[in-house]
Amino acid sequence: MKHIYFLITVLITTTAFAQLTPPNELQSYYGTQVNSTGLTLKNELINLTINNHTNLLSYSEVWDSSRITDEDPNNSSNVLLIYGYDDPPFDGDVTTDRTRGKFNNGGNVGDWNREHVYPRSLGNPNLGSTGPGADAHMLRPSDVQRNGARGNQPFADKSSGQFLNGESGDVNGGWYPGNEWKGDCARIIMYMYLHYGDRCLPSVVGIGSSASTPDDMIDLFLEWNAEDPVSDIEIARNDYHGNTSNTYAQGNRNPFIDNPYLATVIWGGPDAQNRWESLSITEFEQEQIKMYPNPVNGDEVSIIANQDIIAEVYDVLGKKVTVQNISSNQSTLNVSGLSKGIYIVRLNSEKGSTTKKLVKQ
Repeated sequence: MKHIYFLITVLITTTAFAQLTPPNELQSYYGTQVNSTGLTLKNELINLTINNHTNLLSYSEVWDSSRITDEDPNNSSNVLLIYGYDDPPFDGDVTTDRTRGKFNNGGNVGDWNREHVYPRSLGNPNLGSTGPGADAHMLRPSDVQRNGARGNQPFADKSSGQFLNGESGDVNGGWYPGNEWKGDCARIIMYMYLHYGDRCLPSVVGIGSSASTPDDMIDLFLEWNAEDPVSDIEIARNDYHGNTSNTYAQGNRNPFIDNPYLATVIWGGPDAQNRWESLSITEFEQEQIKMYPNPVNGDEVSIIANQDIIAEVYDVLGKKVTVQNISSNQSTLNVSGLSKGIYIVRLNSEKGSTTKKLVKQ
């Protein structure tokens, strides 16, 4: 029965994916429709990723690139720090900062440096400081001490009851990146595997099993990709590097940021967010729906839209915690009843739906 169930799952996935159409602005990159599945789709995305990587940044240029791509949307003087989880008012521990001044980079306490989400030493051979070691899709600003604490530990999932406020840290013989960043890390590892193949195997950089996938992808990253939808900072980074008119743009895109569901179609696992569902993402983006501040420290989040929407808020386990109607003029989403943590806000209208990540502090 196990084998029969697997075949049924593949057929259902293939049928659903055959109907996917990238939004208009991405059709020149991916084509008007993506029909392949499994490793055939993976190979097509490999070619796209490699062929469009036309600007090889130097290791030093990544400093300048990161100041642009990782800009804090709530403070243009800062960059966001991967693995960080504290925003002002700070608790006195600078190593847990989530944001920091753009030019406070270096190697000292209170500085940020370039975190190799795929550690250089785990590449086969070592990723070095050119090529894969200088790929800006993989390098993210990080607190110097937090970066050092991770070191070259493989990623691992947290146990029940750990890091209840979304913290990052040592866990289960590896490193947990935090609730806010685990999807980012998963999609980065998937990208590195596409681009650099066996030199950057997911099974080397994460604690999990590849028994249910057709190659070396592991279940951990498929789960994180599904549990943590794409964030605004990921979209901003991807759009910057996909536009060759930008000074430090590589020219290629991370396809799993454009649509996390592509990973589901290639490797299986839990259904990830489908950003190419008919009428959903493209039309919502054209309507310029905005949600701020994010992260939020108070009791309300402002939502601006020119259409009536219904906002559904889910916790990281997928449980719906609140529903609220939002008028077509500026309105607010009441989050006073939410505890600190990461939430998914699904915004629904007559034209479709989209999801956004919300951080409550």
